[in-house]
Amino acid sequence: MSLILHKLNNIRTLRAATREFSTDVLEEMLEKLRNVTEEKRAEESEVREAEQKKREKINELLELMQADGIAPDELVATTGTKKSTPRKRAPRPAKYRYVDASGNEQSWTGQGRTPKPIADAIASGKTLDDFLI
Repeated sequence: MSLILHKLNNIRTLRAATREFSTDVLEEMLEKLRNVTEEKRAEESEVREAEQKKREKINELLELMQADGIAPDELVATTGTKKSTPRKRAPRPAKYRYVDASGNEQSWTGQGRTPKPIADAIASGKTLDDFLI
């Protein structure tokens, strides 16, 4: 819990924190707190009203469907809402071949960090084209 919330929720801490304030300042804070509370209540009320309207609309549509002899399951089945799985990208083919420090031949696609043997060879004057497959 944040320090300000702790002070506002505990009467002793609140008294200690506001001891230095005048009554006018406290009244001003109280009015601002009331305004914030009213705004919060209005927001919550709007959300409740929107949810109520949505529920009423859903019930209305369900009644219309039932009157026409349509079951909700049939509607879902006919819409064909299949969730597609994200496709994985095919691995890229290797473009470069090099020999690593242990003498094994390795390949590199050209993406990502340049392998150390290739970086060292480029630093010593070779070009990347020298490693093309």
